[in-house]
Amino acid sequence: MKMIDIIGRAGRSLKSAKARTLLTSLAIAVGAFTLSITLAAGNGIRDYTDRLISSNFDPAESLVGRDKEIENSGAPNSSPQEYDESISSVSLGGGGDSVQIKQITDADIEELQALSYVESVRPNYQINARYITRDGQRQYTLSLQAYNQGQKPDIKTGTLPDGDVANGEALLPEEYVPLLGFKNADDALGKEIRIVTEEPFNPELFQDLLKNQAQGIAEGGAASVPTAEQRMSTFTVKAVTKKGVTALSPGGLPVQVSSADAQDLYKFTTKGTSQSGKYLYASVIVKGGENEQVANDVKQKLQDKGYFVSTSQDIQQTIGQFVNILQSLVAVFGVITIIASIFGIINTMYISVLERTREIGLMKALGMRSTSVAWLFRIEAAWIGFLGGALGVGIAITTSIALNPWLTETLGLGDGNSILINDVLQNALLILALTLVAIIAGYLPARKAAKLDPIEALRAE
Repeated sequence: MKMIDIIGRAGRSLKSAKARTLLTSLAIAVGAFTLSITLAAGNGIRDYTDRLISSNFDPAESLVGRDKEIENSGAPNSSPQEYDESISSVSLGGGGDSVQIKQITDADIEELQALSYVESVRPNYQINARYITRDGQRQYTLSLQAYNQGQKPDIKTGTLPDGDVANGEALLPEEYVPLLGFKNADDALGKEIRIVTEEPFNPELFQDLLKNQAQGIAEGGAASVPTAEQRMSTFTVKAVTKKGVTALSPGGLPVQVSSADAQDLYKFTTKGTSQSGKYLYASVIVKGGENEQVANDVKQKLQDKGYFVSTSQDIQQTIGQFVNILQSLVAVFGVITIIASIFGIINTMYISVLERTREIGLMKALGMRSTSVAWLFRIEAAWIGFLGGALGVGIAITTSIALNPWLTETLGLGDGNSILINDVLQNALLILALTLVAIIAGYLPARKAAKLDPIEALRAE
């Protein structure tokens, strides 16, 4: 008997028991639905993280530091370290916990800039700005940082520079537009804003305080209290930025200025302190670093020099591993459902063999070989697996299409972005895998049917 005839006969046999076939297929469909949705979510999250990395990191960029925390993907190390002047304590919230970080210094920056395979080096300037304002307006808090040429911030109005922001120019977040009295984002372009930074309280100010107190007591008057010097820097608005779906800013967007301006303000706000000339890390652009092999080769060279390095590829892999773990946990439930449905297929096929004993005997008496009988029941099992897989995948795709607009709006992903992305090849392979699993599940019942003696089978009631 030809295989095409066996497939057709198997289909007709299942039609005669529609209810049982449907119920068994539904058990597989539950597992297929779970796995298909899990794959779609994994695809969507990976697509989002790819855009997240590409929007916030230059492919050739590496984060370079002197502390292993730069490469640490697990819990921070809070163990005491051997004292070094470059070590700084970083607080971990309000519980009093802290981590001691060995920082990179100006000497390290100079060493990195001199390396032949390094294109540029940008220290991580942690600038303590006091407030932002403009003439006739109130003062508002802000975060201030150097513009990263590898990032691609979303623009409300204006244009991004080809290279670094020009000295004296700034990118202003859109939330400051109404606060600073601008009519709209376009009105802010080309206008001046003022950012105030303050010199740190250093030992010289403390000595002046003691001197003034002593002088005031000696003269019988009140002591004047010295105040830290403040600097008001004026910047012209180059562009107005808005918070995009891939922005790595848990809070508000920072005001961004040129690296030269950021360096000048950082030196002013850290002058005379232990933080002067020290940075948590530096962003290093590697020549040809968009190639993973080149990035890894340079990473090894820097590690040999005592640096700790995290490439943009490392960051992407770390996020990818997290996604894989979550995806695997959800997939386990789908696999458990499929394993349970295997027993349903076995049970269904055994019942089918028992109900069709006389039919099997008749087919054998008319010359049908035992192998063909076995394949008849395996193909019936395959049909159940295929129908269940196709039904589950179909429901999953329909659910994805229906849920994507709501999920996009709820998660704030922006127009044109989806968190559930169905892949045709993945779903086709899933259906094929479930069909093969069903064939394996039908092996024992098919074997029993193939071994039936035709004479005994024909005598069965």
